[in-house]
Amino acid sequence: MRLTAGQHLKNSILRNYNRAFSKIFRLTTPGMGVDCGINTFTSMPPPAEPTAKTQALKAAGTFNPRAHHVRHPLFAQSQFFDPHDLPQLKYEALRALQHEAYSMTRAAAQFGLSRPTLYQAQAQLAQAGLEGLLPRKRGPKKAHKLTPQVRQHLQELAAAEPGLNAQELARRLHHKFKVRLHPRTLQKALQPKAKRGRQSSP
Repeated sequence: MRLTAGQHLKNSILRNYNRAFSKIFRLTTPGMGVDCGINTFTSMPPPAEPTAKTQALKAAGTFNPRAHHVRHPLFAQSQFFDPHDLPQLKYEALRALQHEAYSMTRAAAQFGLSRPTLYQAQAQLAQAGLEGLLPRKRGPKKAHKLTPQVRQHLQELAAAEPGLNAQELARRLHHKFKVRLHPRTLQKALQPKAKRGRQSSP
């Protein structure tokens, strides 16, 4: 059976594909015509290891996961201006607002930060300087409800009526100051400082 010129061309193309690629698979079911496709495999490079600076930023809570949203030219391919460094990014955004007459909308778009974040950063910088742009240290929360006034009244109650238990002290303080304090907090507050120190030491 003689092959037509078109069939010769098709066979030639298939032979070349077989030499160039490792896999050829049929795209159509038998009986619906021959239509072949090429299955190629690309070896992807392994994901880049995080740098020491990236690890340090994450450990300090100052890593910016939205670095890909930063559009300002300062942070484009610069070793000094790092879009992953959130405090630096906030400072430069605030500097642009203050000294380059950026609008809040433009600064948010250029530095990849939300407007509420920039407003908060402004207040933090005004209140605490550069340190205000750093994340607050995590630690045990202070008993902020136990103000000096409340503590003084607690001590007066305990001195006047030594038989009052912690639950009753908590009830009276709530009645007078509208604060809810855990009885254990009141027990600790009434302990002598020396005793508290011994309990907290290892």
